[in-house]
Amino acid sequence: MASFLYRIGRSAYLHRWRFIVAWLLIIAGMGTAAATLSQQTTSSFEIPGLESIETQEEIQERFPGSPSQLDAPTGTVVVRAPDGSTLTDPAVAEDVDAFLAEVRELDFLTGTEAIVNPVIAAEGMRQQMTEAKAAQGIPQEKIDADFAALSPLSEDETTGTLQLQFAAETTMNVETEDREAFADLVAEHQDGLTIAYSGNAFQTSEISATGEIIGIAVAAVILTITFGSLIAAGLPLLVGVVGVGIGIAGIFAATSFTDTISNFTPTLASMIGLAVGIDYALFIVSRFRTELVKHIGGNDLEPRELAQQLKTIPFRERAHLAGLAVGKAGSAVVFAGLTVLIALAALSIINIPFLTAMALSAAATVAVAVFVAITLLPAVLGAVGTKVFGARVPVVKAPDPEDEKPTMGLTWVRRVRKHPILHAVVGVVLLGLLAIPAAQLRLAMPSDGTMSPGTPNRTAYDLTAEAFGPGRNAPMIALVDTLEVPAEERPAAWATAVENIQAVDGVGNAQITEPNEAGDAAQVLITPEYGATDEQAATVLDNIRAGIGEFEQQTGGTYSVTGVTPIYEDISERLSEVLLPYIGIVLALAFILLMLVFRSIWVPLIAALGFGLSVAATFGLTVALWQEGWGGIISDPQPIISFLPIILIGIVFGLAMDYQVFLVTRMREGWVHGKTAQNAVANGFKHGARVVTAAALIMTSVFAAFMTIDEQFIKVMGFALAVAVLFDAFVVRMTIIPAVMFLLGENAWKIPRWLDRILPSVDVEGSALEDVGADGSRGAGDRAGEGDDDEVVHADALAVGRHSAETVSDQSPGAGRHELDGDTDGGGGVGTRADG
Repeated sequence: MASFLYRIGRSAYLHRWRFIVAWLLIIAGMGTAAATLSQQTTSSFEIPGLESIETQEEIQERFPGSPSQLDAPTGTVVVRAPDGSTLTDPAVAEDVDAFLAEVRELDFLTGTEAIVNPVIAAEGMRQQMTEAKAAQGIPQEKIDADFAALSPLSEDETTGTLQLQFAAETTMNVETEDREAFADLVAEHQDGLTIAYSGNAFQTSEISATGEIIGIAVAAVILTITFGSLIAAGLPLLVGVVGVGIGIAGIFAATSFTDTISNFTPTLASMIGLAVGIDYALFIVSRFRTELVKHIGGNDLEPRELAQQLKTIPFRERAHLAGLAVGKAGSAVVFAGLTVLIALAALSIINIPFLTAMALSAAATVAVAVFVAITLLPAVLGAVGTKVFGARVPVVKAPDPEDEKPTMGLTWVRRVRKHPILHAVVGVVLLGLLAIPAAQLRLAMPSDGTMSPGTPNRTAYDLTAEAFGPGRNAPMIALVDTLEVPAEERPAAWATAVENIQAVDGVGNAQITEPNEAGDAAQVLITPEYGATDEQAATVLDNIRAGIGEFEQQTGGTYSVTGVTPIYEDISERLSEVLLPYIGIVLALAFILLMLVFRSIWVPLIAALGFGLSVAATFGLTVALWQEGWGGIISDPQPIISFLPIILIGIVFGLAMDYQVFLVTRMREGWVHGKTAQNAVANGFKHGARVVTAAALIMTSVFAAFMTIDEQFIKVMGFALAVAVLFDAFVVRMTIIPAVMFLLGENAWKIPRWLDRILPSVDVEGSALEDVGADGSRGAGDRAGEGDDDEVVHADALAVGRHSAETVSDQSPGAGRHELDGDTDGGGGVGTRADG
């Protein structure tokens, strides 16, 4: 792999303008596709095979014309009178009528002739229900209760509701301009009246660039500190933005071919693509700088002198160095990107369409980021030429890891080395304690009740709960199937269903809304006593379903339950069921992939366990703050969005493996080239810590910036990802992993010989590039036809070097401490170079 990527990087540098023009054409093509093919995203989260989904489909079949609970372009408008007055007051009624008159004139709404003042609508409904139900012998007390459950006017007459339907096939087809026009109309009538709206047609998430802008700004600062150069800092930002732009354009273009792309998909892909795109470019640019410094031997040069020395390197030699950077760091980038792709793509096996669309969209954006990093980036490096590390920032020193002076990374790893058990135990205990609240995890799908306070949807939800009771926001529908019941017994069976459901604890009201034309089924509207975001709503649903068997014994019929709340509860349950199996799949993948890369049993094992710890701690802290409201930091605690945990696991797995690969690859590179296990860990950490720290801080800032978006799911996702990166990068990868590696010593790199033979070779360390000349050709040995035997001899020599160094350490305590703790090359051979 390293040789192949070397050729790509060198070629891109040499033929820079060809590559740049090719990418410009791709950008133009994707932009055109997005502009011409883009359709509305969806707010629907249907999952095939769920009882509630199947019930909804059966209702639509047996009750022709019945709308979809999730896709119908309908909405509810809630109107509240000013404080101290009611909707029946003449002045207030006049204001409401003026508002409704303008609503009826909107040409993008259908059935506007049926839109009337809630006071008038309530009077008509009461009269009709009383006449119809009294004729059926229903007691007046039951009629009054049924009317209260459906009335568009609250009992205190301060709040009313009315239903709207857009002239569109589904919510996806509702034009943004139409929503905005309705919102503008509502804003014009807010003087005195309080008007809010909710429902399918209004459950949208507007894409905001605020998160990206803040994330890019913070990343720019971190990159400037890392490189001390404005030009070098700008390169990762450039390729990161290019990758995200192409990925997002592709997502919007794909909306013409599928209706499973949700409102959250572009934001999620943008969040992940931007973070990994900048990080991948950062690793390659950092390695390019290291190769340049190593080439000119400029460790002790001042930054200005170093910049001058770079100008003396011929163009083709710089192309060779760029190829080495892409071949070595690019190998880690490709593998790290592959882990993210696999983790996200694995979500598709769960068979949840909207989740699959989200995962594949994010995975495609990551794939673009990888291709941009290994092709466009070296081309841009070639275009910039010797000015790549120009525009120096005077106050920033930005030392290179090749410098002889101890870096902060080396200082930290020495502390870990002195007390490895202490650091490992403290890290594990810290993450374990933070994980405890995860046991209280409660999942719920995004709804009007989970939106940010102050939004029209949340205001309508809260007004409805206050005026009509929380259950009005969580209606359920029971389809009572009496096809197998004799015709004369069906009305009695329907009445029995209503009676049984009404008797369930937590049900506020149950009533028949309509039988079908065939007379073999009826719909029962169920109004629970709890709101959609209340965990008791799920208990009520379970208890209603638990009575199906008894009802069948009583009447010979059966019933099933659907509605937005049951559908969302079923989705949450399905996601909960697959969470643990998915974690198992991800951990197994982590172990196999890392075993393939590092050819070790212990390294992938501790990496996978560390990933589990960081995820558990992330869940714990997220639940404590965002769900339970600990410390009062979050003013509006809500259940965790159902699909957040499983998406978080997929993303964090990829990011965790990124840091594992980038950090431990440098350790293995030192070990393969003759360092002792202890020295290889310290030296690899020294070389990788600065850039991994910068990458982790960039990812954290990008994710945290998305908390500024006024969308609950995006806020919680941004927080959880930011925290996960901090935990995994600094506690797991930079503390627990090196501590355990020090404890394992040479055992860390052991693998059974039979397993080593069957594993394919993945040259992530770039060993194959050791004898590549500046012209891209192989060294003398390779050109002479010497093959695998020489490689075996070379490996044996390295092993001897390590053995010799270990012998010195064991036989001479003073020499051993110098070898382990020194900063410079002692000049004593391949096994004696210290951790510096």
